[in-house]
Amino acid sequence: QVQLVESGGGLVQPGGSLTLSCAASGFTFSNYAVSWYRQTPGKGRELVAAISRNGDSTNYAVSVKGRFTISRNNAQNTLYLQMNDLQPEDTAVYYCSAYGSWGQGTQVTVSS
Repeated sequence: QVQLVESGGGLVQPGGSLTLSCAASGFTFSNYAVSWYRQTPGKGRELVAAISRNGDSTNYAVSVKGRFTISRNNAQNTLYLQMNDLQPEDTAVYYCSAYGSWGQGTQVTVSS
């Protein structure tokens, strides 16, 4: 079955960095565009970044553009999100999404 497993979240101070990973299985990862979303309590899921099947096209939410970088390794069926200059407003549960499925999420908390 389709599985998406996120990792790499944690607590970081403002201005810090984290790299999230999403390990995919159960489908042909390289055939699908994949995305990162985030959600905070009381709000809907927000698209953070998306990447095309072969990685040659990306797009970002305005709020993260220039700070976050989405990438993928199709040989390892893995999606990444490099997050730099993290701010308290980036605090959320981050999810990867592909093939109509979602991972369980990983918590990112930005606080001093």
